[in-house]
Amino acid sequence: MTEPLSTRSHAGQGAPLWLLAELTYRCPLQCAYCSNPLDFAASQDELSTEEWFDVMRQARALGAVQLGFSGGEPLVRQDLEVLVSEARRLGFYTNLITSGLGLNETRIEALREAGLDHIQISLQAADEDVAAAVAGSRKAHARKLAMAKAVKAAGYPMVLNVVLHRHNIDQIDDIIALCADLDADAVELANCQLYGWAHLNRAGLLPSREQLEAAEATTERWRKRLAAKGQDMRLLFVVPDYYAERPKACMGGWGAIFMTVAPDGAVLPCHSARLLPMSFPTVREQPLEAIWYASDAFNRYRGEDWMPLPCRDCDERHRDFGGCRCQAYLLTGDAGATDPVCDLSPNHHLIEAARQEAAADSRTIHELTLRNTRESKVFCRE
Repeated sequence: MTEPLSTRSHAGQGAPLWLLAELTYRCPLQCAYCSNPLDFAASQDELSTEEWFDVMRQARALGAVQLGFSGGEPLVRQDLEVLVSEARRLGFYTNLITSGLGLNETRIEALREAGLDHIQISLQAADEDVAAAVAGSRKAHARKLAMAKAVKAAGYPMVLNVVLHRHNIDQIDDIIALCADLDADAVELANCQLYGWAHLNRAGLLPSREQLEAAEATTERWRKRLAAKGQDMRLLFVVPDYYAERPKACMGGWGAIFMTVAPDGAVLPCHSARLLPMSFPTVREQPLEAIWYASDAFNRYRGEDWMPLPCRDCDERHRDFGGCRCQAYLLTGDAGATDPVCDLSPNHHLIEAARQEAAADSRTIHELTLRNTRESKVFCRE
């Protein structure tokens, strides 16, 4: 009789702690920096409610404790409240990552009753015109602000995410002021990470070093101002990788603590991994336990044996795990290469070239390629 995987030794590999449930690629917005795959239009066969129940049960049995509901826009799933209720029953801490579109007071209350623990709402800008240009929707901005207030009124902490890029970063003072007026508890000022549609628009989105330095200085002034007033609004400023000297510890390491299940059931080590030239197993074909511990997809870049030089001999390899495999592939064509963000990488010149390309790009915000089904179908044919 074959021993279950859960009782075997897995050579020190721990359990997944974090499950990101990408419920759908459908979304009412068209953000030019969306991290969804370019060919998302090809993924139409979403997991059913019962299939998601099974995914959550399997992930919880493996040891996962935190569950994020994402997309696309997860609120387009009419079974979201039922999924949240099952997640609560299983013992997950749950987080809804949303644009706020599709939300209203009635639905907020239904999600609260279902046991949802946390809601994060995204904002595109403080200025309605900039927000409309980047998201492809004139009505979205006012709706987001109203829903942020409603989430706060329902007793949730107000957590806002603002994706920064060259077209809104100079307005960061107004952005933080708006968040303060909304009485936000925490604000993530995240310079867009260049995957998916953001990579497609990279030259038109990447800010200059001068813009970054000014934005960081403004953020620090706001921290001091808020502290002086006794206002507890936490500000997190996330620098884009292309201006870092060392790569980020992507998802805590490939296949270390995090797994994503895509709308069609593909299981990924991170939400961007689908862009890599490799196949990923699905929950319709294999149990999560086998995928997590035994699949090539999750083992290929685990640990250190795969690492090339200079990573293999670097004292920092235990902290950054060789950097981001998606970023390495997008920049070099080799997912196993040292992340070019690292200034020790032999390909670091590609980062410098990308900065120069962005500096020479004169596109306006209205000339970026918006993420929508029409544009996605172009990539489905390629």
